[in-house]
Amino acid sequence: MQVGAFWSRLQLQTPLWIVLRRGARRARALESATAAMAPQPLTPKRILIVSDAWLPQVNGVVRTLEATVASLRAHGHEVRLITPDQFRSVPMPFYPEIRLALFAGRTVARTIESFAPDAIHIATEGPLGHAARRYCVRHGVRFSTAFHTRYPDYVSARLPVPKSWVWAWLRRFHRPAINVMAPTATMKACLEGYGFSNARVWSRGVDLALFEPLAGQPPAYDLPRPVWLNVGRLAVEKNLEAFLRLDLPGTKVVVGDGPQAAELKAKFPNAIFLGVKFGADLARAYASADVFVFPSRTDTFGLVMLEALASGLPVAAYPVQGPLDVLAGSLAGVMDDDLGAACRRALAVPRDLCRAHALRFTWDEAARQFIGHLAIPDLEPWEADPGYRAAEISLPARNLEAAE
Repeated sequence: MQVGAFWSRLQLQTPLWIVLRRGARRARALESATAAMAPQPLTPKRILIVSDAWLPQVNGVVRTLEATVASLRAHGHEVRLITPDQFRSVPMPFYPEIRLALFAGRTVARTIESFAPDAIHIATEGPLGHAARRYCVRHGVRFSTAFHTRYPDYVSARLPVPKSWVWAWLRRFHRPAINVMAPTATMKACLEGYGFSNARVWSRGVDLALFEPLAGQPPAYDLPRPVWLNVGRLAVEKNLEAFLRLDLPGTKVVVGDGPQAAELKAKFPNAIFLGVKFGADLARAYASADVFVFPSRTDTFGLVMLEALASGLPVAAYPVQGPLDVLAGSLAGVMDDDLGAACRRALAVPRDLCRAHALRFTWDEAARQFIGHLAIPDLEPWEADPGYRAAEISLPARNLEAAE
């Protein structure tokens, strides 16, 4: 397809809400130029976030989005979410608690056009993320994305699929985004190594009012000490067996649920499995333990480490992505390829050092980073490799709803 023909068709397909926003932007720029003033950047006020991960799921993606949305709204931004609970859905293979939305394209398109957002953020690569991406690419709308999960590692742990295939799919999904938000500098470098040229760091925070050391309260459990705690999904990619196999004194405690729960309970009957906990009960579980053990080698960040540190709980982990970023420059945890050695050394870490390190991570700061990486769609359409754009829109022009 010729580039000129592509741009002509794009102009015909541009929705009215985008045309009006671009007109308003040009008017503001003209007003600033007439007054000999530097044009002021537009701070997003109406933000649309599209996510295939949402409540009642319990995972780091959902907690990150919940906290970010709360911080954005507290600072005056109007945020709307497109999530699976708004659609008919089916359970995801291997993760039945994750629901995949069905026939979402028309509703996603109508929601975008009725809300007319100042910025669109696509948080996940599922059916809703694809529907929003398809709309934005088709109409030349700027958008941002995020990289929350190392899908190549998770898929290869369950299916005989080469990681290179999954990385190729992820590159294609994220390529038209203005920015791809990665949770750490290590993850950003990893993405760049796999061919992502638009990665930016969007860090994480912790609720410092909820997660704090015990202050005169009795511990959550009366068990032989020391108590070694893990919190998270009970799934193969979390590498929990590496923790539960360790020869450690005291008691191992696991908080959470997931597809590997029955297997782990049968295999390690001496460990205490407390199920899923929320709010104050979860905070007490953290603060009542002696060491938080994080055996995962695949997490992109590990919010549970921040929650543990805020509770005054030292962390023992492998020296891999996630722990390397969260614990960098601190004495709040111990990283070692011998996880058992890391656990025993972590017992000596002062709890006040853990809390002090956690104070560096706030959701308000994370939300400011998020705002800084958003794309403003009322500017001119983004520019990209014309061959790629032509490949993305190679079918005859047609109505979006008829294409679903």
